[in-house]
Amino acid sequence: MTQLENKHCVPCEGAAAPMAPDELQRQLSSLPEWRVVDDSGTPKLVRVFTFKDFQTALDFTVKVGQLAESEGHHPALLTEWGKVTVSWWTHAIGGIHLNDVIMASKTEKLD
Repeated sequence: MTQLENKHCVPCEGAAAPMAPDELQRQLSSLPEWRVVDDSGTPKLVRVFTFKDFQTALDFTVKVGQLAESEGHHPALLTEWGKVTVSWWTHAIGGIHLNDVIMASKTEKLD
């Protein structure tokens, strides 16, 4: 498998299809900490990162935000004391696209 963190997001519009479940599972084999979560009918890639305190969690949140800006693809971020929940999905298609798997892989490298 190619290294996802070396790929970049491509523009994705509503005509694109969400990733097929078997392909998604194949791609996620290299991202064992990430889970597919159904959020009111929308599948999302979700991972909770844990930290020693709020400041470290906040610093990580900023890094994810900077990564998102550089790729033009943005997650939902929930920053709490000692943890950050990162959720990737593609709003335009209401599901998970290869871009989301790429971003999850890049997020792993920030931790």
